[in-house]
Amino acid sequence: MDKLIIEGGVPLQGSIRVSGAKNAALPILMACLLAEGPVSLTNVPRLADIRTSLKLLNILGCETAFEGNDATSVCTGLKSEAPYDLVKTMRASVLCLGPLLARLGEAQVALPGGCAIGARPVDLHLRGMEKMGAKFELTGGYIRGVCPGGLKGAKITLDFPTVGGTENLLMAASLAQGATTLENAAREPEVVDLANFLNAMGAKITGQGTSVITVEGVSTLKGCAYRVMPDRIEAGTYMIAAAITGGELEIVDCPFADLDAVSYKLREMGVWLQEMDDFVLVRRSDGPLRNVDVTTLPHPGFPTDMQAQIMALMCFGKGAGTIEEKIFENRFMHVLELVRLGADVRLKGRTAMVQGVGKLIGAPVMASDLRASASLVLAGLAAEGTTTIERIYHLDRGYENIEAKLSGVGARIKRVPA
Repeated sequence: MDKLIIEGGVPLQGSIRVSGAKNAALPILMACLLAEGPVSLTNVPRLADIRTSLKLLNILGCETAFEGNDATSVCTGLKSEAPYDLVKTMRASVLCLGPLLARLGEAQVALPGGCAIGARPVDLHLRGMEKMGAKFELTGGYIRGVCPGGLKGAKITLDFPTVGGTENLLMAASLAQGATTLENAAREPEVVDLANFLNAMGAKITGQGTSVITVEGVSTLKGCAYRVMPDRIEAGTYMIAAAITGGELEIVDCPFADLDAVSYKLREMGVWLQEMDDFVLVRRSDGPLRNVDVTTLPHPGFPTDMQAQIMALMCFGKGAGTIEEKIFENRFMHVLELVRLGADVRLKGRTAMVQGVGKLIGAPVMASDLRASASLVLAGLAAEGTTTIERIYHLDRGYENIEAKLSGVGARIKRVPA
């Protein structure tokens, strides 16, 4: 198991290219199960979760290949069971449920458990598919679903704009008989990217990016070539890397339009952002950073996946600010590790009160989840002395070659065996 060692205090300078979005690539890979014919994907990030998805596709009857940042898939004989050994390592595996039901009329998918940042139940996925005619039972740790007459279009109103639920239902509805309307649907850019991919295969989806999405079911979907969108969370993380180190970075292939809530808060704190022709230029403005109040919300609100990173930045801000976490109930596990570096953060329920301290001091810390890992990297880049981050396998789930990218802009960071 590897760890990262960071010698902090270096202002980052140069250019970083954003990789493809993990949270778009994962559902798009599961949607390959719907295609009759080969699918060719570009801008796919080389991450542990991507490799797990490809393994799952292989088990489910698809031949896959992954070379550079290009992935291909062709279904040769679909199978209906997604085993626990793979699903337990990656919650996004449950996204094969909708495609398998749509193509085969049955599916057996291991029930995903909770994770470090809180439970993410799949009941909204199942309720939506039940409205489309599916029947489910939970037995032996598996979700077993059947729809002997095929899925039927339906009007589905989600209790919460769940991203995974919206994605699963979009895929299922694409091959359903008749029209499906999803109300209170997730509006995240990754949902839009999935819908655009499905349309490229021949689906008839409209309204993506709004709270009401309409799907006219079709009989078949064909293979296609498609480029996965760039990763807005990775881009936001590198924006904060520039600000927290007092450097200046060009963020290349940055989906800036999808980062309105993040850029608004960064500008409010005193970070200078400028969209150029093919990159976004980021640096700290003259004068100290100013702490702000942040509330995480579904898109287009401030993303929960950027909460830990902006907390690291607020450690260097002037005054106090609050961060209210409204998406997950247990997403402050990075707080105690930031405190080890000298941060002044106090928790009260789902709210963190951050008092700027001006500087952090390097120390050994341990990552608890993907975005917590990113916040510790950011803190280590700006801290005085040496920061050692253990359990960085979390980081490898969502950031492609992060130490190489950061080293390329001046960071003193290296990966070593633990």
